[in-house]
Amino acid sequence: MRAEIARLRAPVDPTPPTPAKQRLSWYRAHERMASSSPHKDRKWHFLGPDNVSGRVTDIASPLPRGRSPVLYVATASGGVWQTANEGTTWQPIFEHGPSTAIGEITIDPQNPDVIWVGTGEANIFRSSMAGTGVYVSRDAGKTWQHRGLAATHTIARIVVDPTDSNTVWVAASGREWTDNKERGVYKTTNGGASWQRVLHVSDRAGAIDLAMDPRQPDVVYASTWQRIRKRWNDPRNEPGYDESGVWKTVDGGKKWRPINEGLPEPKYRGRIGIDLCQAQPDTLYAFVDCYEITDAPPPRGEDSYGRERKGAIEGAQIYRSDDGGKSWRRTSKADRFMRGACATYGWVFGQVRAHPVDPDTVYMMGLGLSVSNDSGESWRRLRGMHGDHHALFIDPEQPNYLVNGNDGGVAISWDGGANWRTSYDELPAVQFYNVGYDMAEPFHVYGSIQDHGSRRGTVLISSNRKRIRGRDWQNTSGGEASRHQVDDASGTLYSTGFYGNLFRTDLATGKRTRIKPKDPKGGPPLRGQWLAPFLLSPHNPQIVYHGMNHLFRSFDRGDSWEQISPDLSYADPDEIGDIPYQTIFAIAESPQHFGELYVGTDDGRVHRTMDGGRNWQEITRGLAPHRWISRIVASQHDDGTVYVAQNGKRNDDFAAYLWRSVDRGATWQDISKGVPSGPINVIREDPENADILYVGTDIGVYVSTDRARSWHVLGELPSTFVHDLIVHPRDGVLVIATHGRGMYAMDVRPLRESVEGDE
Repeated sequence: MRAEIARLRAPVDPTPPTPAKQRLSWYRAHERMASSSPHKDRKWHFLGPDNVSGRVTDIASPLPRGRSPVLYVATASGGVWQTANEGTTWQPIFEHGPSTAIGEITIDPQNPDVIWVGTGEANIFRSSMAGTGVYVSRDAGKTWQHRGLAATHTIARIVVDPTDSNTVWVAASGREWTDNKERGVYKTTNGGASWQRVLHVSDRAGAIDLAMDPRQPDVVYASTWQRIRKRWNDPRNEPGYDESGVWKTVDGGKKWRPINEGLPEPKYRGRIGIDLCQAQPDTLYAFVDCYEITDAPPPRGEDSYGRERKGAIEGAQIYRSDDGGKSWRRTSKADRFMRGACATYGWVFGQVRAHPVDPDTVYMMGLGLSVSNDSGESWRRLRGMHGDHHALFIDPEQPNYLVNGNDGGVAISWDGGANWRTSYDELPAVQFYNVGYDMAEPFHVYGSIQDHGSRRGTVLISSNRKRIRGRDWQNTSGGEASRHQVDDASGTLYSTGFYGNLFRTDLATGKRTRIKPKDPKGGPPLRGQWLAPFLLSPHNPQIVYHGMNHLFRSFDRGDSWEQISPDLSYADPDEIGDIPYQTIFAIAESPQHFGELYVGTDDGRVHRTMDGGRNWQEITRGLAPHRWISRIVASQHDDGTVYVAQNGKRNDDFAAYLWRSVDRGATWQDISKGVPSGPINVIREDPENADILYVGTDIGVYVSTDRARSWHVLGELPSTFVHDLIVHPRDGVLVIATHGRGMYAMDVRPLRESVEGDE
């Protein structure tokens, strides 16, 4: 009889969020290591994809534009890019730093060479990354200088005074996962040498938008948003939330007053976006994500993520003021179109743009990009771009010139949105979650991409191995949150979908079969992570393991399942919400012993079974408490050796957590020394040399050639979020999946040879 796992409360987190100064110090250490690494000259090859892009969070262009073809775009996790030919080609201009997650980009109205960048994506997706403050370039992006505010974590808006280049305003929305006192509106009058916080509401209410009166730069509007993301819930209004609203100052920030008359009650207000008409600045628009439950019939079936639909909220609402914010009136209808504009994801979008000349024309961003010519009463959907819209630049001198930023990249229109030209394939800001491979010749790599589903690419290696290319990227089975594993013998691809959906695809015929384990009868539904793990047994690829909150095993490729574990998480009822949490995230099986399994959860527990699930032992003791188990590796070289990586991102903890056990988890040794900064997302062994280990972090790739006694930066990469990596066992090619810069590859055979030569 399988032993039950004790229902323990998760331990109290003893580690506070990482101080901003520590993160900056860790990055400086990384830079020193990169410049002195014995592997600094090893070459990375960009694989692609070359036919999709990634999430764009903001767009800027020098003003007045005239005939200037220059545009700058901020990407969610791929840095800042510039085009000098209106999107025909792009080049990165901000790709090195403690964080290349960008929330905002602004150009000085008086000097087109001065660019301000705010790091940290304010949209707070589950894969959004924290920033390290504000940076400025005074030479059109050639060089950058850090200008403080590192503790703010996310920057939503920057506004430069059009009459004084030294006066700059910043909306800081704060940490994603935990409260912090550094939220609010900041102002500098000396070009960022020092900052004064001029508006602070609370440690949970940050500033999410700003608008400045072009006639009077001391008149500034700000919106605040009270939120954090919990591991088990999307951002939401909760009891006691009443600090989201709109504010106004007329004296340069000395005093502020709330201007919310006519807006929804405070308890219903979520994210708020604001803008004003440049030609008629007393006319303002506000996008309000309203959490009031609608009277419309409840939706049926599952939502787009396979979850049971619940009562609908009003969602997106548009308000207008014609008296500088003294009063607001709702201009949008309470109808199906508005409720569907952002659905329940207004916290992702929350952006509105007023036409610079026509006060009755307004644009709303959301799942689609829409325009209204009657102040928001009726809307027309603009089509021809990828979905999920986060940025819109309108040329104030040529208002029909629009540049749109969305989850697929950039789209440009010269006719007010009737037609669009996209440049997705020229802006390689692709956000991969993971990478898998097969044993075809040439081999393929598989990966899921944020908002693009899953892709498969062919890896071509030149005869002299001096060039590695990715080609023929195409759709493949799996969603945007999927893992992939191929059984080459049977020509079968396994892939997951959202929250534990599992599929088996015959690669020859394309037939796809859903093989997810069924929920238990009469019991609570299974919980599966966004990126739920599965594993083909190294002893027999027809044996499949699948991780929900229980571990399941199939001996017949998923046609039938057996639950082989109890709930391996803490299963704390206070941490069960609308996002599946307290789930399995990592699975490993010993290559030496069938049925010797290691399982790690997102709430920080690790268990082991030596007999295929009949008996389980918890082996968490010695690891960092309450830290996400991001990877488990059972060594293919040394019987009984196990590696564990932990990720503290969701605690706003950026330390490097990396462990090794040589006694099957009875004791753990910290092997992170020498990796200055985390989070650590993945560790892999070299398949041929037991001395070589590879680690992917939120900065780049590290390698150890002496079994973790020392670590070195591997090659020269942009600062990038390495979510996953593999080493192809036949071809000796290391492939990394980055969340913001696509996939890269490296030939590691010379690395192995150098290690063997040193022995």
